[in-house]
Amino acid sequence: MTEKSNALDLESNVFTKDSPRSIAQSLKRSAEHSKRRKSDPYRSAMSMLTFYINRAGKNLPKQRRERLEAAKDELRALYGKKTQRA
Repeated sequence: MTEKSNALDLESNVFTKDSPRSIAQSLKRSAEHSKRRKSDPYRSAMSMLTFYINRAGKNLPKQRRERLEAAKDELRALYGKKTQRA
């Protein structure tokens, strides 16, 4: 299935990294090097992060969810986008 998918090829265990910045940097790297994405690198990277958070749902420990949410802000910063969270 992944051979025909337009999903990004992600670094293994990217979502379990300790630092929100390292998660964001890895996603950015993957998005920029992927030849299988349909949209721009920023949207692809943010999409994968959001997809992971949503799929994990209530099974995601609070600390890890917070780290992944912080990775969204880091990703926005890496791409020069405005932060949406207050």
